[in-house]
Amino acid sequence: MNEEHYWTQRYQDGSTGWDIGYPSKPLKTYIDQLEDKNLRILIPGAGNAYEAAYLFEQGFTQVFVMDISKTPLESFQKRYPNFPKNQLLQEDFFTHEGSYDLIFEQTFFCSFLPTESNRLNYVNKMSQLLKPGGKLVGLWFDIPLLEGQQNRPFGGNKELYLSYLKPCFEVKFFDRAENSIAERMGQELFGIFQKLNE
Repeated sequence: MNEEHYWTQRYQDGSTGWDIGYPSKPLKTYIDQLEDKNLRILIPGAGNAYEAAYLFEQGFTQVFVMDISKTPLESFQKRYPNFPKNQLLQEDFFTHEGSYDLIFEQTFFCSFLPTESNRLNYVNKMSQLLKPGGKLVGLWFDIPLLEGQQNRPFGGNKELYLSYLKPCFEVKFFDRAENSIAERMGQELFGIFQKLNE
């Protein structure tokens, strides 16, 4: 089963345990201190894209919502009919071309198979898509990466994530999220990473 079919099936089956139904508090708190409403923002693997909806409601005009499955994008369009259709992207993140000031990570890293090549490709693509000085901001699951794990999301820990991210990013902040929802308290890392100058 390819990735598009896999995720479409998950949405159609309602097998979306990662979906909390509203913007996650760590990301909402970060969004609330942003002043430039013209930032070009990408949310890859956005799913139902509650953070994108919140950004849109706050007047951010250059928010791009990406998912490999059209199902959550169609749902988002129905909920927010005024959201620009050309900013809803049904694409594979790894082949996307663009340039952004800010990319939000919301359990996306943990959604694909945890191979060395996938994780290196993730970091390199994030760096490629960000403008000089751009930031990768988001949440990573701080849960064990189990051998033979079939059910996503896949886990990791602070040391593991930094081993991939440090070569391309300056670590501005990366620590246990203190304002996670109750069900995820102690299981999320919040990070702010700034693209290194080439």
